[in-house]
Amino acid sequence: MKLLRALLLVLGVVMMGVLIAQNDPAEVFASIAGLSWKLGVLVCFPSVLVILFDTLGWRYAFLHDRVPFRTLIWARLAGEAFNLTTPTAGVGGEAVKTWLLRGHAPVAESVLSVVVAKTTIMIAQGLFLVLGLVLAWLVAIPDSPLLRVMLWILVLEIIGVGGFAVAQTQGLFGRGQRFLQRLRLRRAGSGETLDSVDQGLAAFYRSHPRRLILSIGFHLVAWLLGAIEVYLTLHFLGTDVSLTTALVIEAFGTAIRFATFMIPASVGAQEGIFVATFSALGLGSTTGVSFALTRRVREIAWIVVGLIAFALMRERPVRTLERESAG
Repeated sequence: MKLLRALLLVLGVVMMGVLIAQNDPAEVFASIAGLSWKLGVLVCFPSVLVILFDTLGWRYAFLHDRVPFRTLIWARLAGEAFNLTTPTAGVGGEAVKTWLLRGHAPVAESVLSVVVAKTTIMIAQGLFLVLGLVLAWLVAIPDSPLLRVMLWILVLEIIGVGGFAVAQTQGLFGRGQRFLQRLRLRRAGSGETLDSVDQGLAAFYRSHPRRLILSIGFHLVAWLLGAIEVYLTLHFLGTDVSLTTALVIEAFGTAIRFATFMIPASVGAQEGIFVATFSALGLGSTTGVSFALTRRVREIAWIVVGLIAFALMRERPVRTLERESAG
C-alpha cells in the first residue's frame, strides 16, 4: 500500500509539472509573485477561521468536553500535517491526534472522537458538494460533463460514508480485530479498548444527536469558508468572480480530494480538477494553475505550523488522567 501511494505521488507530481508546462509557466509564476504581501493574507485568512470551526466540529465529536480547546487546535494542526505528508491514506494523522491527547482523555474516547469527526466532516463535505452541484446546474455550467463526474463522486461518497457510519454502530473495531486474529495478522488479546470504542460509538449516535448535528454543522461552515478563500484568491490574482462561482470551484475541489485520498495531499489531482473547473467556467486553465499553486503555498505554510505543533506537543510531560483527577 505504501508503495502504491508513493507511485501515485510520483504520478501526481508529474501531472502537476505537465499542467504547469502546458499553461504558460512564466505567466503562472509571475501572477503568484505579484501577490506580494497579499499571499500572507491568503495564508492566514480565512484559514484561521476554517481551523477554528473544524476544531469545534472535532470538539463535539467527543462524548464529553474534557479536552482544552487550545490543545485540540494544536493536535488537529499536527494531525492534518501528517495526513497531508505521509503515505497513510489520511489515517496516520488521526493516530497522531489520538496520541497527542494522551493524558487529556482516555484512549478509547480519543479514538472515538477522531472516528466521529472523520465521519461528520465527510458528511458535511457531501452536503457542501450537493450545494455546489445545485448551483453549478442552475447558474454556472448546466451542460458540462464535469457535472456528471461530480455526481458520480457524490454517489460514491453517499455509499462510502453511509456504509462507514452503519459499520460504526455494528461493532466495527471489535469485529475487525477478531477478523485479523482469525487471519493471524494480529495476536489474540482482550481488545477491551476496541470494545469500548465500539460501545462509545453506538452510544454517541444513539444518545447524542445534538453533538452529532453540531459537529456536522461546524464542519459545514468550515467548508463554506473555503469558498471565501477562492473568491479572495482570485480577486488578488486579478480575476473577479461571484461567490456562487467560488463556491462551485471549492465544492468540486473538495470532491476530488475525497476521491483521491490515496494520493498524499491529492497532488496533481487537485490541480487537474481546478484546471478542468476553471476551463468549464470560462476562466482559463492558466488562471486555474495559478490558483492551485497559490493554494499549495497556503497548504505548505500550515503543514509547517502543524509539524512545529507536533514537535512541541510531543515534548510536553504527560499527566495521567488519574493524577489529574487526584489533583
